[in-house]
Amino acid sequence: MKTLTLQVPDTFDMDDSSLAMLVATQLYEQGKLSLGQAAELVGLSKRTFAEVLGKYNVSVFNYPATDLSRDVKNA
Repeated sequence: MKTLTLQVPDTFDMDDSSLAMLVATQLYEQGKLSLGQAAELVGLSKRTFAEVLGKYNVSVFNYPATDLSRDVKNA
């Protein structure tokens, strides 16, 4: 796993774990990380991470609408 160091202003009002969660949820939502990878990034179980996603307005169902339409047609 890669390590990333960020320098943020002293006035930045967010703790490290909240910032990591924000990054993990965005990367999950964009499909860059799987649920398990995102959960590992923030040190949570997959189940706990999935439960927390709602607080960040991110759906646990990370499925492109185009794929859903195709699946419905093929059902």
